[in-house]
This record gives sequence, structure tokens and C-alpha cells, in this order.
Amino acid sequence: MAGMLKNMFGGSQPSDPAKVEDDFADFVKAPEPSPASIIAASSSSVPALDTQGATAVPYTKWYRVWERTSPKDFMQEAMVMPLILLIVVFHLWGTRKNRRRAREWAQAHAPALQSEFAVVGFDNFYKSTGEADSAPAELSSPEAILKEKSAQEFTSYATGRQNVAFVDMSIKLPKRYNPIIYWSDYALSFFFDSWQAPTETFEAVAYTFDGREKDFVPVPGGKDNSSLKVNNSAYDGFIWAVVHKNHMRKFRQDRYDASMTFTKDNAKLPSWVTVMTESAEITDTLLTPEFIQAIEKAGDSFRYFIVTDQPIDKPMKIEETTPRKRIHYSISLPSSASGYSATMPLFNQFLRFTDKLVASAHFRPEVMRKIKNVREEEIKKLRRADEEEKAEERRLAAEKIKKEERERLLRGMTAEEQRKFLERESQKGQRRSMKKYTKKA
Repeated sequence: MAGMLKNMFGGSQPSDPAKVEDDFADFVKAPEPSPASIIAASSSSVPALDTQGATAVPYTKWYRVWERTSPKDFMQEAMVMPLILLIVVFHLWGTRKNRRRAREWAQAHAPALQSEFAVVGFDNFYKSTGEADSAPAELSSPEAILKEKSAQEFTSYATGRQNVAFVDMSIKLPKRYNPIIYWSDYALSFFFDSWQAPTETFEAVAYTFDGREKDFVPVPGGKDNSSLKVNNSAYDGFIWAVVHKNHMRKFRQDRYDASMTFTKDNAKLPSWVTVMTESAEITDTLLTPEFIQAIEKAGDSFRYFIVTDQPIDKPMKIEETTPRKRIHYSISLPSSASGYSATMPLFNQFLRFTDKLVASAHFRPEVMRKIKNVREEEIKKLRRADEEEKAEERRLAAEKIKKEERERLLRGMTAEEQRKFLERESQKGQRRSMKKYTKKA
């Protein structure tokens, strides 16, 4: 009885521990967790990473790139480098090709320029032969007469000749150094007629004295040049051109002076060229057998030859119509250096053509009167356009003054006065419109 009461009111004896089966023997007593050793962790130089089988990147010095990388890391660079190398090689080839083409032109034309002019090139590239003063100077190097303006354009200059003030020359070549532009021009010219294919051209402009040697040629020692005796190099102003028919349309569209002429074939010239002139008498005077033979020998390399005194671009002001006499000459460069033998006769004709103009370009008064009438008509058009522009400016200025005066009057009025003023303006406008309708009816 006493034992039963003791069990009911908390006096129970501790129970025997349960028997542990063999299957759960490993989980009976779990080991107590122990703190990790900070000293041991810090002593390790590289912490261990669980990479699940991946190989760890070796630690190397910063400059040992080859130990941390592999060729597959540079796949993009390997794809871009050949393209860059191709562009660089194309650029070097293009620039050297253009320089070689310009050098070939200089070697072919330097003797002719030296024989006709006292100074050739921008820096007086010539050397004395040490002989008498009458002996011609010898160029130090033919290509020295050229100046490289850009990779596709070379220029030259010559002066010191009777009847010619100076000559500007330029060689324009394709942009071989830029493969994208070079091949794009070819592709676009194939699909569009208006897009010109890359060409190699030579252009020269000879500016004549036209009787003004005393205004341009300096006298040694700064003496007065009024007593200086010079030949009369003046000649009549006109426009006359011989143009290859393949370039005739573009020639007329690009040049204002060509639009003032009429086109007519000449039986003395080859069928692939035509004459653009202001008078048939000019053609009969200037078309010599030597000039015709030079054009025939030049063949398809010939582009145009023009004697003019009018501007290339259409003048917008009367001051721009002032005559400036000059000779323009253009050819396509031959494909090889030996091809210049066909174009040199025409180049010599160009250098000496001013002498022919001074000697024979003096025409009958009837011819020059007709030529002057055409120029006066163009000047009248410009003067009429200028007067209309000035009249429009005066009208706008008067309207501005009138508007400012109206606003000044309105600011000084009361609201009632402004209302009456606006009503009167409205009535005046209605009366004007009624008068216009009445006149039209």
C-alpha cells in the first residue's frame, strides 16, 4: 500500500535504461562539437575549396600570364587579327602604288616642264649645271617636283615662262589605301550610272598673263617697272573646248562655262571627240594639224581641253563674272609608264597653246560682239536677281517698321480705343479684298 502511494505522489524509482540494439549503436552517443582552431586555419596559405573534381588555378606572379591563360582565351583576337593585318597590308600597298604612279608621271613630264619653265615645283627643285646662264637647269630628281597633298592626290607647280603666269597641276588617284571605299566605289558604279568608278586622272590649269605682266612680275632691285618693255600677251576672251564624247555630259553639267557654248562635230577631228564653242570662226583658227594629231595619238586617255575666261561654278554675284583667262587640260593616266609617249605630244601642245592664243586669237568685231552679248545677258540676269533680292529686303524692312509702329500705337490706347482701331483695320481689309475681286471680274 505504501509503495503504491509513493508511486502516485512522485516517489517513483528511476527506470532501468533501455537496451540498445546493435543497428543503432553508432547513434547512441554523438561526439560533442569542438570549436575550429583559428590558429590552424590561419596557418594555411591557401584555403581548401571543394571544386568537385575541378583542377585549381595555380597561383603565379602577376606578370606570368602564360601560366594563367591558354590559347583558347584569345579566340576573338585570333579572328580579328587577320582582318587588321589585311587592312594594314592593303593600306601599305595602296599608298605605295599611288606614289609609284605619281613618280612615273613626274619622270615622264619633268623634262618637258624643265624646258618650258624657269621654276618647276614648289621648292625650286633644280640644280645648276655650272655652265653658261643660257644652259637650262637640271632637276635634282624628277619626283621632287611633286607634293603629296594626300594619299590619293599629288600636286605640282610651274612658273617663269612668257605669256604664262603659272601652271597648277594635280594627279588624282583612287583610294587604294582604303579597301572598303575602293571596292564600294567599284560596286556602286556598276549598279548606278551616276556613280563614277575610281579613275586615275591628271588635270592642269595654265593661267595667262593677258597683258598684265607688269602687275605680277616683280622687277629685281625694286625698281619701277613702268619702263619695262614686255610683249603684248593679250588676246580676246572666249570659250572653246574639245571634249571626249564619253565625258561630254558630265563636262557640261559640272562646268558653267561649258553651258554657254553649243556643241558641233568637226570633220577634221576623230569621231569620238566633239567641239564646244561660241563661234565656228574660233574653231577654224585654233584647230591646227599638230593639235589634231596630238588628240588622235592620245586616244581614249584624252578627256577634255578647254580655253575659257568664265568661272567653272555659276556666278551668284556680278563680281564673280569678271573674266579670268586660262586653259584647262585633263587626261586619264596610262596603265603603264610607256603609255606616256602617246600623251606627251598633247601635253606639249597644252604648254605652248598660250603662244598660239597671243598670236592668232584676235577675231572680227562681229564675232566678239556676239560673244559679249551672251555675257551681258548673263550679267543682266544676275543684276535683275540682285535687284529683286534688294526689293524684297526693302519690303520686309518696311513691313517690320510698320508693324512696330502699329504695336506702339496699340500700347498707348485704352481697351475701347483698341477695339475701335482693330475694327477699322478689319473694314479696310475687307474693302481692299472687294476691290481686288471687282477688278478681276
